[in-house]
This record gives sequence, C-alpha cells and structure tokens, in this order.
Amino acid sequence: MHSASQLPVPSANLALGLARFAHALRPADLPEDVRNKSLLHIIDAIGLAYASRHFPFAAPGLAGFRAAGAPGTATVIGGAERLQPRDAALSNGYLIHGLDFDDTHPGSIVHPTVACLPAALAMAEIVDASWGELLAAYAAGMETCIRLGRAVKGGFHHAGFHATGLVSHFSAAVIAGKLLGLNADQIVAAQGVAASTAAGVQVFLENGAWTKRMHPGWGALAGITAAQMVQAGFHGPDRPYEGKFGFFDTHMQDRAGTVDTESIIRDLGREWTLLDTSIKPYPVCHFIHGCAEAGVKLHAQISDLAQVRRIVCEVPEATLPIVAEPAAAKRVPRSDYEAKFSTQFVVAACLLRGQFALSELDDASLADPAILALAAKVDCVKQQDTEFPKYFSGAVTVELETGSKLHQHVPMNLGSGARALGLDDIAAKFRANAGLVLPKDRTHAVLDTLLEAGLDTPVRAVARVLAA
Repeated sequence: MHSASQLPVPSANLALGLARFAHALRPADLPEDVRNKSLLHIIDAIGLAYASRHFPFAAPGLAGFRAAGAPGTATVIGGAERLQPRDAALSNGYLIHGLDFDDTHPGSIVHPTVACLPAALAMAEIVDASWGELLAAYAAGMETCIRLGRAVKGGFHHAGFHATGLVSHFSAAVIAGKLLGLNADQIVAAQGVAASTAAGVQVFLENGAWTKRMHPGWGALAGITAAQMVQAGFHGPDRPYEGKFGFFDTHMQDRAGTVDTESIIRDLGREWTLLDTSIKPYPVCHFIHGCAEAGVKLHAQISDLAQVRRIVCEVPEATLPIVAEPAAAKRVPRSDYEAKFSTQFVVAACLLRGQFALSELDDASLADPAILALAAKVDCVKQQDTEFPKYFSGAVTVELETGSKLHQHVPMNLGSGARALGLDDIAAKFRANAGLVLPKDRTHAVLDTLLEAGLDTPVRAVARVLAA
C-alpha cells in the first residue's frame, strides 16, 4: 500500500514551468556570460569525445550502438559513421562521459554538459538549426538537469542512482522538444514520457563496469525518442515530477520530503545555474579533486617517500561510500575506471608523480608498485571543514617516520567558483585530449571552428568538422 507522499507541493506544475522557459528562450535572450560559459563547456566536452576514442572501452560500445541502431545523417564525433539522431546522441554521450573527465555542477552533483550536448548536437544537426539555436536549447537543458539534481541535495546517489543517468532523460526531452518546435504542453508531455525511462544504477562501482559511461547517452536517446513520440501524437503524463508515483516519489522514496521542489522553477531565466558548473582539471571523480590537488602540492614537500608512515585523506562524508570504500578494494584498483573512484590510488599517484593526468590511468600506472605501496598507507576519514557540495573540498595529511606531519587543505577545488578554468586552460585541455587521436592541424581546425562559430552559423557546418 502506497503511503501518503511527503514530497513538498510546489507552487506550480514543475514540468510546465521548465517547458515554458525552454519554449520561450531565444538565442538573443542568453546573457553574454551564459553564452561564453556554454561555449567553454562545449569545447571541453568535444575534446573529451575525441580522447575517449584512444581508450579500449570506446570501440566495443560504439560497435554495439551501431549494431542496435540505424544509419542516418547525424554525426558521431571523431567518426565517419552517420546514424539516426538518437543513436548518434547515445554514441556521443558515451564518448563525452567515457573518461569521467567532463564537467560537474557541484550543487546538483550531475555532469550537465553530457546530459545536454549529445541531444542538442544531434537534433540541431537534423533540423538544420543555427549555432545560436543549439546554444539556447543547450542552456534550457542545462537549467533543467542542474535544477532537478540540485533539488534533491545528493539524494539520488544515496538511493543508489547515478544522478546524471536520471536527469539526462529530462534535459534531453526538453532540448529535443525545443529543437523540434514542440509547444510548451508538448514539452511537458515529453518530460512525462521521460519519467518512465529515467534510470541508471550505481552497481558499476562493484567491479568497474562500463555502464556508467553509457548512462547520459542513454538519457539522450530516451529524451529524443520521447519528444519524437509526442510530436507524433503520443499522450504523456503531465505531472511527471510531483505526481503520485512520479519521479521524485519513486526515486527518492522515504527521502522525498527533503526535495526542494520550488527551487526547480524559482528564478528561471534570471538565475543561471549553469554558471556554477565546474570543468575538471583532473580525469577522476570530482569528489576526489580537493585531495588530488592537495597531493600534488605535497609532492614538492616530500624528499623521500620511503619516510611516509601514513597518509590521511579527508573527504566530505557523503562521498566516502563512493570514493573511499571498501578501503581494501580502493587501494588496489583493477581498472582505470576503478582508479578514477579511488581516493587512495589518486592521492598516492599525486604524491609520487606530482600530477594526475590520463597517463596515470594506463596499465603501467595501475600496476606501479610505488603507487600501490603508497596507496596501502592511505586512510580516508570524514572531513569536518567543508562547504560540500558547493565545492569539492579535500585535505591530505602525510605522517612521516620522524613523527612530523605535512598538511594541505583545499577548501575550493580548482575549476570551481573563483578558481574556474579560463579559455586558455580549457583550450590547452582540449588540445591535449583531442591530440590523442587527431594530428595537430586537425586539432587546431576543430578548436578554431568552435571558437569562431557565430549565432547564425549552421550546426551542420560545425558537425562536418567534428566528424572523422
């Protein structure tokens, strides 16, 4: 028997508020800082899509998507294949999120660009939209997924769901609906259909499985499908979020009473939550970034790592089950993906090498006895002094055999807030990532195309450059 819902009743229909905002949003309505910020995040994501093709997980996933999908005219980044838009979006989502090096919104704990760009790029190309129309759809989607994630205050993760794997269904439905020219009521219905597809369980944490990589792309596939079904006349629920047995009740269960439903529609078009999104400087789970930076800083202070007796990493309590437990398994990751979610391994590598780049995730690094010896000395504890989830803070204390201690505390992770990465940083990251698979002249050509695209530039012209 279903007990009465504890979900706070919003002042207005949530899906309708998001739909009206998205439907009305024009390229000219986007503030300059929103346009500029959006471009930086799009550049970052596209560079990551190229980089993923360098790694073993890319080819099997893309082959499976092609086998299950259908030929079409939509571009897959870095590839010669042309697929139906939903299959191209699935493929691009897989590539963008594959390295877990993509952006994160700290307050919502979602990866918003991968929840939005795959659907926006595929649909904008298919309908022959302009770059400005893509940016407007992308921005509407960003506000949708960030606000949905922010409203639950990390609750999806506590319930065992990958938050990005959930919210991407809705942001993609809003984006696809907008680019298809659906009216506000139809965009509501598309969100209603998406409520029946939104999933993404975190069981991949047990064995480093590849399923997390496909979650946002699957959301793009589902959102595009939902919008196209509604365009064809399909009838969807009109209260997908707050209705009885709706999204928040089913996915939050006994935590539904903690959802800030009103924040989803409050100040839409005036408060741009996407501006608070962080771009990663390290290719690991964002929860580890504070400790990673602390480890890099401590590297220069330790002359002899053989003198290290113990390493204590402080991380926000809510993140411990994801990036620090079970400790025995985290100290010896079996794959690059497990390593990305291991505070013990990441900090050990940072202390030893003074950096953490994609090279620290190769097979040689995973088996490096020096890193593993340090990782065995790492204990993770609850951080007391933190503004999480506003920032991904962390602290590392190294205890030496002499009895002395070295300590570094990072209250605001690099890439967030006042420490946001600028164009030069993101361009350098793009060149490093895309350069794994592209020659230098092609890397520069893609970057120049993205930087020079105007609001009236056809998305198809940009997409041609992104293909192989």
